[in-house]
Amino acid sequence: MLYYLSNSLKNKYDFIITGSGASGLILAYRMIHDDYYQDKSILLIDKDQKDSNDRTWCFWEKGQGEWDDILEKSWKNIAFKSAVHSETISIQPYTYKMIRSADFYKKIHAELNQNSNFSMVYDTVETIEEIEDVVKVQGRKEAYQGGKVLNSIVFDNAYRNQRKYPVLKQHFLGWFIKTEEDYFDDQTATFMDFTVKQQNNTRFMYILPMSKKEALFEYTLFSEDLLTTEEYESAIKKYLEEKGITKYTIVEKENGIIPMTCYKFWEHNSKNVLNLGTVGGWSKASTGYTFMNIGKKTKELVDFLKTGKDLNTFHKTSRFWYYDLLLLDVLHKENGIGSKVFGYLFKRNKTHQIFKFLDEETSFPEEFRIMASIPPWRFIKALLGRIF
Repeated sequence: MLYYLSNSLKNKYDFIITGSGASGLILAYRMIHDDYYQDKSILLIDKDQKDSNDRTWCFWEKGQGEWDDILEKSWKNIAFKSAVHSETISIQPYTYKMIRSADFYKKIHAELNQNSNFSMVYDTVETIEEIEDVVKVQGRKEAYQGGKVLNSIVFDNAYRNQRKYPVLKQHFLGWFIKTEEDYFDDQTATFMDFTVKQQNNTRFMYILPMSKKEALFEYTLFSEDLLTTEEYESAIKKYLEEKGITKYTIVEKENGIIPMTCYKFWEHNSKNVLNLGTVGGWSKASTGYTFMNIGKKTKELVDFLKTGKDLNTFHKTSRFWYYDLLLLDVLHKENGIGSKVFGYLFKRNKTHQIFKFLDEETSFPEEFRIMASIPPWRFIKALLGRIF
C-alpha cells in the first residue's frame, strides 16, 4: 500500500492544506510570500470557494497592519458597560479593526492565483491517513498525496465528548441595521454591554457602528447551550427598542459559534499532520478571538516547516493556557459570573494592558497585577480543583 501511495498516485504535493478558512488561507498566503517555498508544490483543498461575506473578523492592533488595505472600519475608542463598571475608553496605542470576509477572500485568492507552484482543488475531504512518511488525503472525487498536511477541518467531536476540560461556546447572532436618522457614534465600538439580562449566563451586546446610520448589533453569549434563532433576535429587537431605535432596516444577518475550551487539540498532531485554526486549538480559549492568533501562529509555522522537524513538536504550551483554563473552569461552574469578572477587569486595569494580556505579551508581574484585580476566591477554588 505504501508503494502504491508513493509511486502511483498522480496528485503529489510537498504540502497540502485542507480547509480554506482563515487559518488555511493565511498559511498559504504566507508560504507563497516566502522564498523557501517557491520551488515547493502546495495544494489547498476545500469543498467550494469562499467568496461571500459569511463572517466578520475583528481584532485590536498597534499601528499599521498587514490587512489595513481591506479594513471595513476601525475605531480608536471602545465602550464597556456592566453593573460593576462602565466607561468609554481611548484604546491608544491600539486600534480596533474590522474585516469582512468577502474582501479577505478576494485579496488572498488574487495573490494565490498568481503563483505557479500553488494549486486549488474543490473537493470534499473525507479522511486524512498517515502511513510512515506519506500522507494520503482522500477526497470524494480523488485522492491526494502530501509530504506534510496542514488541516483545519473538524473530523470528529473528541473535544466535545471529553470531560477533563470544560467546553463553552462563544455563540452569537448579529443584525447589520440601517436607521433613518443619525444615531450612532461611529468612532466608538461597544466592546461588551453586559447591561442586558444575564439569565444565569454570560451575555452581552456587541456593537460595531459603521456610520452614523449603520451598525452591527451582535447578541453574544459565553455558555454551553445555544439559543433558538428567535431568542437571539428577540434580544436584539428589545435592546434596540430600549435605546429608542425603532425605525430601521435589517440589511444583513450573521451568526457564529466558536468553541471556548482548553482541550489539547495539538495532541492529535503527528509527524506529518498538523491541525490549524480552531481544530488546532488556535482560538483564544477565554475570549474566542482567533484572527490575530492565526496571524502569529502561521508566521511561526512557516518558519518551523523549514526545519523539517516532526509536526507534533510544533506546539508549545504557555502559562496563558493555564490562565484561560482557570477562567473557563469558573465560567463553567458559575456561568452567570462573567459580567462581574470582566467588569472588575476593566474597572481596575488600563485597557491597553488588558489587550496586551489577551495577546499573551505581558510579563509575569503584569499578569499578577491583572489577576489580583479580579475577585480571587473562585479562581483559587478552581486552581485547587485542578491541583487536587
